[in-house]
Amino acid sequence: MKNTEIKQLSNKELTERVNDEKNMLIRMKINHTVSPLDNPLKIKYSRRLIARLKTEIKQREIDGKMNS
Repeated sequence: MKNTEIKQLSNKELTERVNDEKNMLIRMKINHTVSPLDNPLKIKYSRRLIARLKTEIKQREIDGKMNS
Protein backbone atom coordinates (compact mmCIF):
# COMPACT_ATOMS: atom_id res chain seq x y z
CA MET A 1 0.00 0.00 0.00
CA LYS A 2 1.47 3.31 -1.06
CA ASN A 3 1.37 6.54 0.92
CA THR A 4 -1.02 8.10 -1.58
CA GLU A 5 -3.47 5.24 -0.96
CA ILE A 6 -3.07 5.65 2.81
CA LYS A 7 -3.86 9.37 2.62
CA GLN A 8 -7.11 8.63 0.78
CA LEU A 9 -8.45 6.42 3.60
CA SER A 10 -10.78 7.83 6.24
CA ASN A 11 -9.86 7.85 9.93
CA LYS A 12 -12.13 4.88 10.62
CA GLU A 13 -10.63 2.90 7.74
CA LEU A 14 -7.13 3.67 9.00
CA THR A 15 -7.82 2.37 12.50
CA GLU A 16 -9.52 -0.74 11.11
CA ARG A 17 -6.59 -1.35 8.80
CA VAL A 18 -4.08 -0.97 11.67
CA ASN A 19 -5.98 -3.53 13.73
CA ASP A 20 -6.21 -5.94 10.80
CA GLU A 21 -2.51 -5.59 10.02
CA LYS A 22 -1.55 -6.13 13.67
CA ASN A 23 -3.60 -9.32 13.81
CA MET A 24 -2.09 -10.54 10.56
CA LEU A 25 1.43 -9.72 11.81
CA ILE A 26 0.87 -11.75 14.97
CA ARG A 27 -0.41 -14.70 12.93
CA MET A 28 2.56 -14.46 10.55
CA LYS A 29 5.02 -14.44 13.45
CA ILE A 30 3.41 -17.48 15.04
CA ASN A 31 3.30 -19.34 11.73
CA HIS A 32 6.92 -18.41 11.07
CA THR A 33 8.07 -19.93 14.37
CA VAL A 34 6.21 -23.18 13.64
CA SER A 35 7.26 -23.49 10.02
CA PRO A 36 9.27 -20.93 8.04
CA LEU A 37 7.35 -18.61 5.75
CA ASP A 38 7.99 -18.67 2.02
CA ASN A 39 8.91 -15.00 2.18
CA PRO A 40 9.96 -13.89 5.70
CA LEU A 41 10.29 -10.31 4.45
CA LYS A 42 6.47 -10.12 4.63
CA ILE A 43 6.88 -9.64 8.39
CA LYS A 44 9.12 -6.64 7.77
CA TYR A 45 6.72 -5.15 5.21
CA SER A 46 3.78 -5.63 7.55
CA ARG A 47 5.58 -3.86 10.41
CA ARG A 48 6.44 -0.95 8.16
CA LEU A 49 2.88 -0.69 6.84
CA ILE A 50 1.58 -0.53 10.41
CA ALA A 51 4.07 2.24 11.16
CA ARG A 52 3.00 4.22 8.06
CA LEU A 53 -0.67 3.86 8.99
CA LYS A 54 -0.02 4.97 12.57
CA THR A 55 2.04 7.90 11.33
CA GLU A 56 -0.83 9.07 9.14
CA ILE A 57 -3.28 8.78 12.06
CA LYS A 58 -0.96 10.78 14.32
CA GLN A 59 -0.39 13.41 11.63
CA ARG A 60 -4.14 13.88 11.22
CA GLU A 61 -4.51 14.28 14.99
CA ILE A 62 -1.80 16.94 15.03
CA ASP A 63 -3.32 18.78 12.05
CA GLY A 64 -6.74 18.66 13.68
CA LYS A 65 -5.42 20.18 16.92
CA MET A 66 -3.60 22.94 15.09
CA ASN A 67 -6.69 23.88 13.08
CA SER A 68 -8.91 24.04 16.19
